[in-house]
Amino acid sequence: MTDKIVNYLKENRDTHLKELTDWLAVPSVSALPEHKEDVRKGAEWIADNLTKAGMDNVKIYETDGHRVVYGDWLKAEGKPTVLVYGHYDVQPVDPVELWESPPYEATIRDNKLYARGASDDKGQTFMHVKVLQAILETEGALPLNFKFCIEGEEEVGSPSLPKFIEENKDLLAADVIVISDTGMLDRGKPAICYGLRGMCAMQVDVTGPNSDLHSGLYGGAVQNPLHAITELLQSFRDENGRILVDGFYDNVQELTDEEREAFRALPLTEDALKQQLGVTELAGEEGYSHIERTWARPTLELNGVWGGFQGEGIKTVIPAKAHAKISCRLVPNQEPDEIIEKVKAHIEKHKPAGIEVKVTLFDKGAPYVTPFDHPAIQAAARSYEKVYGVPTAFTRGGGSIPIVATFDQMLNIPVVLMGFGLSTENFHAPNEHFHLENFDKGMETLADYWFELEKSIKKEATTR
Repeated sequence: MTDKIVNYLKENRDTHLKELTDWLAVPSVSALPEHKEDVRKGAEWIADNLTKAGMDNVKIYETDGHRVVYGDWLKAEGKPTVLVYGHYDVQPVDPVELWESPPYEATIRDNKLYARGASDDKGQTFMHVKVLQAILETEGALPLNFKFCIEGEEEVGSPSLPKFIEENKDLLAADVIVISDTGMLDRGKPAICYGLRGMCAMQVDVTGPNSDLHSGLYGGAVQNPLHAITELLQSFRDENGRILVDGFYDNVQELTDEEREAFRALPLTEDALKQQLGVTELAGEEGYSHIERTWARPTLELNGVWGGFQGEGIKTVIPAKAHAKISCRLVPNQEPDEIIEKVKAHIEKHKPAGIEVKVTLFDKGAPYVTPFDHPAIQAAARSYEKVYGVPTAFTRGGGSIPIVATFDQMLNIPVVLMGFGLSTENFHAPNEHFHLENFDKGMETLADYWFELEKSIKKEATTR
């Protein structure tokens, strides 16, 4: 990385923030049908920006759902190719009344950019485009070949992207994939995420009588779906946080002693987490630290439970139906389809008499882990350390990016997760924001990384 590139990024910072603000103003919420046209506008905006940045062959591909944006720069003859993945869709903004500023009107407060998508993932995707533009405009050429794959369905589980990848393997062929949709360890403490949990999610609908019933006339004589679903949900875990679904842990890949030791050395204390979250105690599977529970152990969580009268006051009914939403976070060697079948079998085995249960499946994705001694990952660690001035930590992520495992399985190339967000930035929640110090340092890190990666690949080739 040269001083010219750094100076270019500093001189154009206001312009870049104005451009990002324009993109953040597009409410590209993939989960809500009423925003379908906005999602299309989100794709068109980033396609135009890729072209302005100097990318070639920019094209918007239709899929069975929302569109995929592609662009490339393939003029570094004989050099490896990097595939940059990102997403332009965002989460819904509800409850909107909790936002301190309008969610689609980007606002800077305390050197933080507040808007839906600022951190997840428009801000981080945008940084990649601007960095390559900076290199092209200062150096005239890029050190490597680049391809972009920017989708519009990540926030709903990327249902259309696997088919797109399968049908376009030649188009997306590359030597390494780089994704900035993860976070740093803490402010000023960069981290490379080398593993992600997978996921499967479902809704459970419990039906009892054919209509709501008067609790005085029928109470005590028929099964109450709310009681039934409460009993059913309670059967999933014991008092020590262990999941009681038969076979749930059968294929779980245990942490190595080295990984557990590395996790213990990280400056992430239980007290700090309790203070951050405003809770007096942590909970979870007995025998594991809070880091191990969230990064490397599977979970089964209730995301929503409802039924019966929800209005003000009291209405003495036995409701006809009750519902719950459940998600499982999965770790290496757990297959989402297998876990779904085991959960369904548990429900069938433990459902109380007098009710019917329907299970509807939603998102699913496989877990992913890559060796963190890979040259592409180690090059990223050096670039982080050069810009941030501290050693880079190697972490796993408790969340899921289902498409990461899909890329790994279909393209069979290493995935480097270079995130610049912070866990406190409220992505998926009101007042999402992005620390601008990481917007600035993040672009410098990426600019350095492309040259560091080119050197690293050269060195690896000469030592073979």
